[in-house]
Amino acid sequence: MEKEFVQLVQQNAGIIHKVIHLYVDHPEDRRDLYQEVLLQAWKSYAGFKGEAAFSTWLYRISLNTVLTFRRRQRMPTSELSSQFELASEPTRHNPEDSELLLLAIKQLNEIDRVIITLHLDGYDNEEIAEVTGLNKNNTTVRLHRAKQSVVQRLKNWTSSKI
Repeated sequence: MEKEFVQLVQQNAGIIHKVIHLYVDHPEDRRDLYQEVLLQAWKSYAGFKGEAAFSTWLYRISLNTVLTFRRRQRMPTSELSSQFELASEPTRHNPEDSELLLLAIKQLNEIDRVIITLHLDGYDNEEIAEVTGLNKNNTTVRLHRAKQSVVQRLKNWTSSKI
């Protein structure tokens, strides 16, 4: 059981890092939170029945752990650090575009941040609803509004540069 858990976590470690980076800026807090997510996932693993994909289950644990931490700390997110990459793998896009996209996403409220991030990671609306605890229709509407908000922010920022 332990070997299987470790293998699944290694395959999905990018999920944990992505959720943590979306909500926490301080590197030391990120390291602590990563360990806390692993602990919470291990404690809950015996109850994982495989009804959802492991990645969906891990996303939900990561999100709940990070949001609990933020509520305890009452930590505001700061501006985007230049070292952060949006994707876990290298990107071919302009790094400034990725930074602007991440900054726009970080300005959304917590639940919309999760919804759009899951969407960008390729989850469908039903899976997003499962992770967030919202119904599918609400997820669809919130995703649409979050996309519009991000696009508008990006347009405003790029037009102000010209």
